[in-house]
Amino acid sequence: MKNFSISEAMDSFGVNKFTWKIFFLLGFAMVFDGYDYMIVSYTMPQIAQEWGLSAIAKGSLSSWSLIGLVVGGALSGIISDKIGRRKTLTIAIGLYSLLTVPIYFSSSFTMFALFRVLAGVGLGACIPVVTTAFSESTPTNKRAIFITFGMAWMIVGWVVAGLVATAVIPLFGWRLCYLIGGIPLLYSILLYFKMPESVYWLANKGYREKAVKALQNIERIATGKSSDWDPEALIIPPQPKQAGPRALFTKQYIGITAGIWIMYFCGCFIVYGINAWLPSLMLEKGLAVSSAYGLAIAQNAAAIIANCTTGFVAEAVGRKKNLIISFAVGGSSVIIMANIGGGYGAILAACIFLGFAINYSITAVQPLMAEAYPTEFRNTGVAWCQAFGRIGGACAPIVAGMIIGLGKGYAVSFMFYAIPAVIGLLAAVFLVKKETKGKSLDELAEGDVK
Repeated sequence: MKNFSISEAMDSFGVNKFTWKIFFLLGFAMVFDGYDYMIVSYTMPQIAQEWGLSAIAKGSLSSWSLIGLVVGGALSGIISDKIGRRKTLTIAIGLYSLLTVPIYFSSSFTMFALFRVLAGVGLGACIPVVTTAFSESTPTNKRAIFITFGMAWMIVGWVVAGLVATAVIPLFGWRLCYLIGGIPLLYSILLYFKMPESVYWLANKGYREKAVKALQNIERIATGKSSDWDPEALIIPPQPKQAGPRALFTKQYIGITAGIWIMYFCGCFIVYGINAWLPSLMLEKGLAVSSAYGLAIAQNAAAIIANCTTGFVAEAVGRKKNLIISFAVGGSSVIIMANIGGGYGAILAACIFLGFAINYSITAVQPLMAEAYPTEFRNTGVAWCQAFGRIGGACAPIVAGMIIGLGKGYAVSFMFYAIPAVIGLLAAVFLVKKETKGKSLDELAEGDVK
């Protein structure tokens, strides 16, 4: 039997029932992840009022979980590359759901902060593992689409958080929102038994027979039959000279690592900073609670459309052009929002455009993360890039709180987000050197990127 690679086999199946199975399994994991993070923004005004928090302390409510996200992301990449994608993801979901429930009983700002950091460790593991798993379970010509659609699932969780908060807080208060956050524990159990391990990871770890059996299972789901592949005929790309976190900073990868890190840092700074403060800023602008929350929900709904769109554009024009477009449009949307006048309708329209543009930017980075590194340290690369980006997300609400505390007005509170948009644009122009569009993971691992 002739030699074959995993990419050749996966591409021959095309988009199939297995692809959609993974899409929904990982998708619901991201919905829960999105809810758990975003619920803080919707409960922030009530928590701050109950505990009498200053503007800076109020802004830090969203930052505590991001600190955990940085730690969890950095650890999960290494762990996932060691023990596999499935085990890492199920452990992470179980961890953050268990550690979210105690917030229901939180009696102080300190206790809240502690459990948000701890839960954030689990949250931080989910996104990079999901991004990596999508990249390793989809055909080459649809890889960017499924990776970015995966991020759209997270935004669905943001919208769900807004809907839950709007329904629950007026009747039961903010605490019940965190008790609901324990539901993903049940899903983690389901995921453990239903999610298959990555074929690329199995092959890379030397489990040739398991990898071939996994491929045969995918083929059965896709076509109703399976080929008699010889495990010894499986072509596995050569091992890189170095793996783990240090490999990210070798001469071969330092340029793309710097580019991705800067772009994702800037994207997180914009998205997490605006999401954390938007409801509060709209309340200060004189809007009712339902109207302020409605704007945040509308913005996040637009983000879902953005995440679904960016993958198609990335496959059409390439990763680099898509990134340049994304940060240019994102910066424009910030300027429009900072200078918007008129009534609620104008603000709503600007908010929808803002939600689309800034989330398009941050999601446009995702495909490149998974494509920049070989299987040996792919999830480490994705996770460390995202962990660094979340430092920007953790800083943003606090920095925004400081700027708002200066009393310079609504326009200044938004305009400063144009700075990271420009920095992200420059990183896309000067630090993204190679195009990964249309290259299989095996080709990328062999360095065949023109």
